[in-house]
Formats: sequence, C-alpha cells, structure tokens
Amino acid sequence: MIIGIPKEIKEEEYRVAILPKTVKKLVKKKHKVIIERNAGLGAGIKDIDYEKSGAEICEEHSYIFKNSELIIKVKEPLPLEYDLLQEGQILFTFFHFSSNKEMTETLIKKKATCIAYELLEENGVFVILKPMSEIAGKLSVQQGMKYLEKEYGGKGILLSGAEGVKCGKVVILGGGNVGYNAAKIADSIGAEVTILEINEVRMKFLKKVLPKVKILYSNEKNIKDSIKKADLIIGAVLIPGRRPPKLIKKEDLKIIEEGTVMIDVSIDEGGVFETSHPTTHKQPIYNYEGIIHYCVPNIPGIVPRTSTFALCNVTEKYILQLANKGIKSIETSYGLKTGLAILNGEIVNPKLKIF
Repeated sequence: MIIGIPKEIKEEEYRVAILPKTVKKLVKKKHKVIIERNAGLGAGIKDIDYEKSGAEICEEHSYIFKNSELIIKVKEPLPLEYDLLQEGQILFTFFHFSSNKEMTETLIKKKATCIAYELLEENGVFVILKPMSEIAGKLSVQQGMKYLEKEYGGKGILLSGAEGVKCGKVVILGGGNVGYNAAKIADSIGAEVTILEINEVRMKFLKKVLPKVKILYSNEKNIKDSIKKADLIIGAVLIPGRRPPKLIKKEDLKIIEEGTVMIDVSIDEGGVFETSHPTTHKQPIYNYEGIIHYCVPNIPGIVPRTSTFALCNVTEKYILQLANKGIKSIETSYGLKTGLAILNGEIVNPKLKIF
C-alpha cells in the first residue's frame, strides 16, 4: 500500500502523524511511505530520520493526496485540501465531524472513507483520544494560569496562592480524561478545585483518586453556584460524535467575576460555553464582557514533540493494520471498526449525530 503523510496546514499545528520507527516497520512489510518535506520538523523529527527509515520525501502537498491510498494526518482536512481528496482513499485522523458541517458534506460528496481517531475505542476506552485529552487537560491549567495574569486582562492572581494569601479557585465542567488531568494539576499546585460531573460511577472514582477535590453533580444550580467565585473555568465535556451542551450561557457571564479565565477544551466539538468561538495559538484569547476566553481547538499542538510521540505511540498499531489489509482490517480490528465513521461517502457510525 502507498501511505501518505502530509505536512499539517492547520494554523500553528506542529505535530506529525507518524514516527520513523513506524515507517521502518511499514517499509519492512513492502509498503511505500511518502512524507512531505519538513512534515516532522515542528516535532523535532528531521527528514533524514524518515529517509533512514525508508520513506520517500516529496516536495508538494498535492502529490501526497494524488498518489496515496491511505492518508494519515493529525488534524481534519481543511478547505485547501478538499479538492485534493481522491475517491477510494482512506483517511485516518482527527475529524470532529459534529463541529464542521462543510467538511463532513465534502467528505460524503468525495465518497471518502474516514476512520476517526476520536471515535476509535477499545474496551470502553477511546485509546487515541486519551493521551491527547491528558495533555489538553494538563495544558488547560497551564494556559489558565498564564492568562490570569493582569497583562492579559486576568484577575492578576496566582492559582497556588502564597504565604498568607488564599489560593485561586478552579471549576471544571466534566470529569473525564481532560477534567481529571486538569484537576490533578490544579490540585497539585494548591488551588481549590471543583469538578462537576453527571456520571455517578465516574464521580466515585474521582472522589477516590482526588480526595481534596470537591466533586459535585453537574446541574444548572451547582454550575451557577460554582462559577460565581471561580478564577479559572475549564470546559471539559465530551460526547463522542456529538456536540456537547452549552453549560454556560451568555447571560451567565453576568454572575462571573471580571478577569476570570474560561478555557473551552471542548471547542473541537463546538464548545460548552455559548460565547466560545475557535481561536489559534498565535491569538488564543479574546475578552468578552470582561471574561477572558481561551478556545484553541488543537491545544496539544503547542507541545508538538510530546504530543506527537504520545499520539503516534497509540496509532502505530492501527496504521500497520490498515496498511496490511486496507479497509478489510475493520473485520478483524474492533478498534478500527469503532473508528470507522464514513465508508465510501456514507455515514456508518451510530455515534455520529452531526446536523
């Protein structure tokens, strides 16, 4: 099989979708791997590293799409790539269909076959999403601390507090992988942390592993009571294949203190704050009625080396399966079967509720 790895063109996306060690395994099995020049540079992987593993380096982005049977990416196809898509190609990447109607309609029209990182599941775990959620959760606190600085319009507080000065308050909406990792970091630096969650089993787990963190059932009253005095609010809700609910409405900003920072990690799927819209790493924040919003869809992209290795370590297994058997690999791989979203232009995944 001919496998293509294009350089990511999403703004400030420095990750790459494959490691040299995986290329070496593919080439050993007689597959051909084409990688766009400098695709791995942002993650600290040089072209020579890929060439030594047997990859062919190409100059043109379009060449990858024109000549590959399997396209492996990190982020979804962008409008500049729509016309490059070939009927019969398999695309393996993050898609987040529910927040991108135009992309989804294009993929259907192009009769694409799409296997989505974010839907791929093994034993109840979204195995490819998990390491990215861990990184995003940890970074949400790191970024929140930065934008609480007065220079950016924040309250000018240190979340950990100081001797004789009380700590900051962090409210996290959602106790999944993102929320758990955010809470773990915030708790470790001494912040006062509250998680709001609806799954009772998950709540019991969180209470056990984070004994100092306040765990509340997520409902309108508890959310409003919690955000009134929050310094950092993190949206961390995930409903695979669907848009999350808007848990903080525009009118709720009136009860939030000026200079509070809101980090919408859920923005990939549409966001949990009504006042959210996607931002970029170069312009990550905006001030809406005195509240600082951070809504970067590809948060892990800001630490591309860590994120690339974390991502590629879990995708390798599935890349090898796809290369060896093509779309027939879904017959023997439960993970790939759960990740299959669109087959030859037809939505086949029951989790997807897009429009």
